Amino acid sequence: MGAESHYSDTIRSSKKCSKLRPLKITTVGDGMVGKTCMLITYTTKQFPTEYVPTVFDNYAENMVMDGQEYNMCLWDTAGQEDYERLRPLSYPNTDCFLLCYSVGSRSSFENIASKWHPEIQHHCPKIPVILIGTKTDLRLSQNDCITRKKGKKMMKKIGAVKYLECSALTNEGLDTIFTESVRAAIERPRKNCFGFPFIQCCK
Repeated sequence: MGAESHYSDTIRSSKKCSKLRPLKITTVGDGMVGKTCMLITYTTKQFPTEYVPTVFDNYAENMVMDGQEYNMCLWDTAGQEDYERLRPLSYPNTDCFLLCYSVGSRSSFENIASKWHPEIQHHCPKIPVILIGTKTDLRLSQNDCITRKKGKKMMKKIGAVKYLECSALTNEGLDTIFTESVRAAIERPRKNCFGFPFIQCCK
């Protein structure tokens, strides 16, 4: 199956949202940094040990914050070059971006500032971004991992609203990431990433 067909099918496969206030959370970053594993582990409460798809089928989950219930729509994107032209189709109506790199991959970290943040700013300049350092369990076996201090420095460089870390393997930090993404989304004006009035993200 070609990249275009696969990606289009993935976008169409969104699960139905409820009539609660919807919030669209979109993950972005290099391929193989753990974006899909992060989403699968968070939504299923189990780390995938066998097949991990290139992109995760969009998923809707309810969350209560400050007495208000929200319908959180999680959107995955593929970082591989095959999807360069199609990836921005996932961006409209995003309320918060999770910009991900692996703490064990210096190139994925450097691409945050050189590739991913500029791409987000081009398409959705007013949408909050949370910088995520994934695969923190690698720090137990690698000596050259990106430190938390460097992650926070990158957060300031790109103007992200927050820096968080996680490990899908150990489930560490996942709940905090999605709680904070909802908080970042609701603390901004309710307009989509093109500046037009909000429309529901999942059909």
